[in-house]
Amino acid sequence: MLYGKRLKNLRERNGITQEQLGLLIGVTKQAYHHFEVEYTIIPLKHLNDLCNYFGVSLDYIFEFNNINQYQNSICEINLEMVKNRLKEFRKENKLSQVKLSFLLNVAKGTIGNYETARSLIATPFLYTICKKYHISADYLLGKVDSPKYLK
Repeated sequence: MLYGKRLKNLRERNGITQEQLGLLIGVTKQAYHHFEVEYTIIPLKHLNDLCNYFGVSLDYIFEFNNINQYQNSICEINLEMVKNRLKEFRKENKLSQVKLSFLLNVAKGTIGNYETARSLIATPFLYTICKKYHISADYLLGKVDSPKYLK
Protein backbone atom coordinates (compact mmCIF):
# COMPACT_ATOMS: atom_id res chain seq x y z
CA MET A 1 0.00 0.00 0.00
CA LEU A 2 1.03 3.57 -0.42
CA TYR A 3 0.29 5.98 2.38
CA GLY A 4 3.48 6.32 4.42
CA LYS A 5 5.19 8.76 2.07
CA ARG A 6 2.23 11.15 2.08
CA LEU A 7 1.83 10.89 5.86
CA LYS A 8 5.50 11.71 6.33
CA ASN A 9 5.33 14.66 3.91
CA LEU A 10 2.24 16.07 5.66
CA ARG A 11 3.83 15.63 9.08
CA GLU A 12 7.08 17.30 8.06
CA ARG A 13 5.34 20.10 6.15
CA ASN A 14 3.33 20.90 9.29
CA GLY A 15 6.33 20.66 11.63
CA ILE A 16 4.84 17.86 13.73
CA THR A 17 6.73 15.01 15.36
CA GLN A 18 5.85 11.34 15.17
CA GLU A 19 5.32 11.44 18.92
CA GLN A 20 2.75 14.25 18.60
CA LEU A 21 0.82 12.38 15.92
CA GLY A 22 1.00 9.20 17.97
CA LEU A 23 -0.59 11.06 20.89
CA LEU A 24 -3.26 12.45 18.56
CA ILE A 25 -4.38 8.97 17.49
CA GLY A 26 -3.65 7.24 20.79
CA VAL A 27 -0.56 5.19 19.92
CA THR A 28 3.11 5.33 20.88
CA LYS A 29 5.73 7.15 18.83
CA GLN A 30 7.13 3.76 17.80
CA ALA A 31 3.73 2.50 16.66
CA TYR A 32 3.18 5.68 14.64
CA HIS A 33 6.66 5.31 13.12
CA HIS A 34 5.76 1.76 12.06
CA PHE A 35 2.62 3.11 10.35
CA GLU A 36 4.57 5.84 8.57
CA VAL A 37 7.21 3.47 7.19
CA GLU A 38 4.45 0.93 6.43
CA TYR A 39 6.05 -1.70 8.62
CA THR A 40 2.64 -2.11 10.27
CA ILE A 41 -0.69 -1.48 8.54
CA ILE A 42 -2.45 1.50 10.04
CA PRO A 43 -6.03 0.82 11.17
CA LEU A 44 -8.59 2.71 9.10
CA LYS A 45 -9.89 4.57 12.16
CA HIS A 46 -6.42 6.04 12.79
CA LEU A 47 -5.86 6.80 9.12
CA ASN A 48 -9.18 8.63 8.99
CA ASP A 49 -8.25 10.62 12.12
CA LEU A 50 -4.99 11.68 10.45
CA CYS A 51 -6.79 12.63 7.22
CA ASN A 52 -9.17 14.79 9.24
CA TYR A 53 -6.31 16.38 11.18
CA PHE A 54 -4.42 17.29 8.01
CA GLY A 55 -7.58 18.13 6.04
CA VAL A 56 -6.93 15.63 3.25
CA SER A 57 -8.89 12.81 1.65
CA LEU A 58 -8.15 9.12 1.98
CA ASP A 59 -7.83 9.02 -1.81
CA TYR A 60 -5.01 11.57 -1.49
CA ILE A 61 -3.27 9.61 1.28
CA PHE A 62 -3.51 6.39 -0.78
CA GLU A 63 -2.07 8.29 -3.79
CA PHE A 64 -5.15 7.54 -5.90
CA ASN A 65 -5.25 11.22 -6.89
CA ASN A 66 -3.76 14.59 -5.98
CA ILE A 67 -6.98 16.15 -4.71
CA ASN A 68 -6.25 17.13 -1.12
CA GLN A 69 -9.85 17.42 0.04
CA TYR A 70 -13.24 16.96 -1.58
CA GLN A 71 -15.99 19.53 -1.22
CA ASN A 72 -18.75 18.56 1.21
CA SER A 73 -16.59 15.86 2.79
CA ILE A 74 -17.58 14.69 6.25
CA CYS A 75 -15.14 13.64 8.96
CA GLU A 76 -16.73 10.46 10.24
CA ILE A 77 -16.79 7.08 8.58
CA ASN A 78 -20.43 6.06 8.27
CA LEU A 79 -20.77 2.29 8.86
CA GLU A 80 -24.28 2.22 7.40
CA MET A 81 -23.01 3.88 4.22
CA VAL A 82 -20.04 1.49 4.09
CA LYS A 83 -22.45 -1.43 4.35
CA ASN A 84 -24.72 -0.13 1.59
CA ARG A 85 -21.99 1.10 -0.72
CA LEU A 86 -19.98 -2.10 -0.45
CA LYS A 87 -23.07 -4.12 -1.43
CA GLU A 88 -23.80 -1.67 -4.26
CA PHE A 89 -20.18 -1.92 -5.45
CA ARG A 90 -20.34 -5.73 -5.47
CA LYS A 91 -23.57 -5.77 -7.46
CA GLU A 92 -22.31 -3.22 -10.01
CA ASN A 93 -19.21 -5.34 -10.57
CA LYS A 94 -21.11 -8.65 -10.51
CA LEU A 95 -19.14 -9.91 -7.53
CA SER A 96 -20.63 -12.34 -5.06
CA GLN A 97 -19.43 -12.29 -1.47
CA VAL A 98 -17.50 -15.46 -2.32
CA LYS A 99 -15.74 -13.83 -5.31
CA LEU A 100 -14.89 -10.72 -3.29
CA SER A 101 -13.62 -12.81 -0.39
CA PHE A 102 -11.43 -14.74 -2.86
CA LEU A 103 -10.07 -11.47 -4.29
CA LEU A 104 -9.22 -10.20 -0.80
CA ASN A 105 -8.11 -13.62 0.49
CA VAL A 106 -10.50 -13.52 3.45
CA ALA A 107 -13.34 -15.68 4.69
CA LYS A 108 -16.77 -15.02 3.17
CA GLY A 109 -17.96 -14.18 6.68
CA THR A 110 -15.57 -11.24 6.77
CA ILE A 111 -17.36 -9.69 3.80
CA GLY A 112 -20.65 -10.44 5.55
CA ASN A 113 -19.41 -8.59 8.64
CA TYR A 114 -18.54 -5.54 6.53
CA GLU A 115 -21.91 -5.65 4.76
CA THR A 116 -23.88 -5.85 8.00
CA ALA A 117 -21.86 -3.08 9.68
CA ARG A 118 -20.57 -5.51 12.33
CA SER A 119 -17.03 -4.38 11.62
CA LEU A 120 -15.25 -1.68 9.67
CA ILE A 121 -13.47 -2.79 6.53
CA ALA A 122 -9.75 -3.32 7.08
CA THR A 123 -7.34 -0.82 5.54
CA PRO A 124 -5.63 -3.25 3.12
CA PHE A 125 -8.98 -4.59 1.87
CA LEU A 126 -10.31 -1.08 1.26
CA TYR A 127 -7.09 -0.19 -0.56
CA THR A 128 -7.22 -3.33 -2.73
CA ILE A 129 -10.85 -2.79 -3.76
CA CYS A 130 -10.32 0.89 -4.53
CA LYS A 131 -7.09 0.34 -6.47
CA LYS A 132 -8.40 -2.57 -8.54
CA TYR A 133 -11.80 -1.04 -9.36
CA HIS A 134 -10.84 2.67 -9.38
CA ILE A 135 -13.46 3.52 -6.78
CA SER A 136 -12.99 6.30 -4.24
CA ALA A 137 -12.13 5.20 -0.70
CA ASP A 138 -13.86 8.34 0.60
CA TYR A 139 -16.99 7.38 -1.34
CA LEU A 140 -17.04 3.78 -0.08
CA LEU A 141 -16.67 5.00 3.50
CA GLY A 142 -19.56 7.46 3.19
CA LYS A 143 -17.36 10.53 3.58
CA VAL A 144 -18.36 11.95 0.17
CA ASP A 145 -21.11 11.36 -2.37
CA SER A 146 -18.86 12.13 -5.33
CA PRO A 147 -16.61 11.29 -6.96
CA LYS A 148 -17.62 7.68 -6.92
CA TYR A 149 -15.08 6.45 -9.43
CA LEU A 150 -11.55 7.75 -9.89
CA LYS A 151 -9.98 8.42 -13.26
